[in-house]
Amino acid sequence: MAGFVNYISESFGELKNNVTWPTWAEAQRLTIVVAVFSIIFALAIWGVDTVFSRVIEAYFSWIK
Repeated sequence: MAGFVNYISESFGELKNNVTWPTWAEAQRLTIVVAVFSIIFALAIWGVDTVFSRVIEAYFSWIK
């Protein structure tokens, strides 16, 4: 148990002293960039899924 407590204590020390945190403005800007790219990626996957769905439907209607 002492090892776990030591690990947590050292982790907090690492985060407090050695990590360079972004400024609030930079964090907001990067959050917007991630949100925009997530939406674009989701729309691209939706488009590919729609195309494949229609191709598969056409294929199975052609088989009947």
